[in-house]
Amino acid sequence: MTKPNIYRTVNCGELREENIGQDVRVAGWVENIRDHGGVMFLDIRDEYGVLQVVVHDDKLLENINRECTVTLSGKVVKRDEDTINPKIATGFVEVHTEDIKVLGKAKNELPFEVATSKNVNEDVRLRYRFLDLRNPKVHNNILLRSQVVSFMREKMNELGFTEINTPILSNSSPEGARDYLVPSRKHKGKFYALPQAPQIFKQLLMVSGFDRYFQIAPCFRDEDARADRSPGEFYQLDYEMAFATQEDVFEVAEEVLYEIFTKFSNKKVSPAPFKRIPFAESMLKYGTDKPDLRNPLEIKEISDMFVETDFAPFRKKCVRSINVPNAASQSKKWFKRMEEFALSIGMKGLGYVKVNDDLTFDGPIDKFLKPGDREELIERNGSKAGDVIYFIADSTQLAPKLAGQIRTEVANRLDLIDKSRFELCFIVDFPMYEIDEDGKTIFTHNPFSMPQGGMEALLTKNPTEILAYQYDIVCDGVELSSGAVRNHDLDIMVKAFEIAGYSEDELRDKFKSLYTAFQYGAPPHAGMAPGVDRLLMLLTDEENIREVIPFPMNSNAQDLLLGSPGEVSEQQLREVHVKLR
Repeated sequence: MTKPNIYRTVNCGELREENIGQDVRVAGWVENIRDHGGVMFLDIRDEYGVLQVVVHDDKLLENINRECTVTLSGKVVKRDEDTINPKIATGFVEVHTEDIKVLGKAKNELPFEVATSKNVNEDVRLRYRFLDLRNPKVHNNILLRSQVVSFMREKMNELGFTEINTPILSNSSPEGARDYLVPSRKHKGKFYALPQAPQIFKQLLMVSGFDRYFQIAPCFRDEDARADRSPGEFYQLDYEMAFATQEDVFEVAEEVLYEIFTKFSNKKVSPAPFKRIPFAESMLKYGTDKPDLRNPLEIKEISDMFVETDFAPFRKKCVRSINVPNAASQSKKWFKRMEEFALSIGMKGLGYVKVNDDLTFDGPIDKFLKPGDREELIERNGSKAGDVIYFIADSTQLAPKLAGQIRTEVANRLDLIDKSRFELCFIVDFPMYEIDEDGKTIFTHNPFSMPQGGMEALLTKNPTEILAYQYDIVCDGVELSSGAVRNHDLDIMVKAFEIAGYSEDELRDKFKSLYTAFQYGAPPHAGMAPGVDRLLMLLTDEENIREVIPFPMNSNAQDLLLGSPGEVSEQQLREVHVKLR
């Protein structure tokens, strides 16, 4: 309900048949103007709906055009039978007015039609974002965002978490992405950094004795844009728990996320407990650590079958196969387009065989198979007549990822993905370390994760064999969250960083706060941070994350509405001791 004032006594979406005969005042934007032979019809829109207004004196409309704001008074009347519009909530009534006042003028020429703004070039939409946000579809995305964030807060409070805001001006630390730097006026030559995540602060809160912390945290990373990543800033439901295990963190995530998905969508949602899939298994079966479990296709490891093959592209390579049910009937053009896709992602070709009714094979790979290979492939892949077996061969590093892309592309082209449901899972047991292109041992993800096996694992295992208590939440191929059981033991932390090439002095220098705090009784603690923007992207079925952000940057990291990044004056630069070359 709207509280009456000088502009409106009701909102535009509120009036129904029971209001017929009432005198009301409404306010909103003029969405449309129609002339029906001396009788003018206006569609007035506010956040709550659209209302038809009838004007008999066209002089009242002399200064009125689309998208200007007006206030008007009149009587609620039942529409004529032939003008009833059951598609909108107010479609059975209209307001007859003789009193319209313009509140905010609008140019006659609009940069685009509000109702179809989603079809306009994105840079134009973002330059006039205030118009774009009037589009009900775009507008409702932001309203849903508000509802979801509000629910998050209520739920976390219900679960006993304390909301604490951590600083925005922080210090630069090597956390994996480029920092946004802020020069200091008072300390010449020194810089603040905007936090990539509240990682260190939330661990310090655990050391400070807070048992359960959360916030809807802004995070700042100077990263390139993707469909599921907005440059600049993003938000996450950040939470941390003291004296907690990995499963404790999972239980909270399962309850909160399951309730959000079921409350704010009509799709089926995978119930708790969500599947736990080890990283190695995910890379083998799905070719990615962000698997879409709605896709029924699975990848099989068949490298051992081709160690000594006469077929050079498979010999001593990592070879994976994907069985595609009932695909043998696809056209030659379909197979050709799949091969073209394979070439576009860096493959040298895409081999396959079709399984015949008598379980013999047809296809370019068949002639390279040894006696017994066909039976083995059918058994390993669970193939039957009419299926197609695809083969992907490359290095140990590339073959799994290429197989994952083929798996996804085949499923999309054959419409195998059930889009009527959300499938959530945890990816667990990530490697603690990996070897980079220069042969250096580096942290795979979060350097503050606790290694599985603790100090003993660090002392006795090959670094690439050490697993971390690190985990992601994945929904329908989108990484929603990452988290970890944190390393709270200073000796283990020193050794973990030593393996990654950091001396204790460097650890003390770069992470002084944690290094010091962990000498004063740190509890075991763990947490994670589901992404708010990506969650909204899934709930709204949007393909681009910028559709659920009120004022996003474009793909080139520009705010076209405000003109950011922009130039500043020489005086401002001098004040912060910055000189441009």
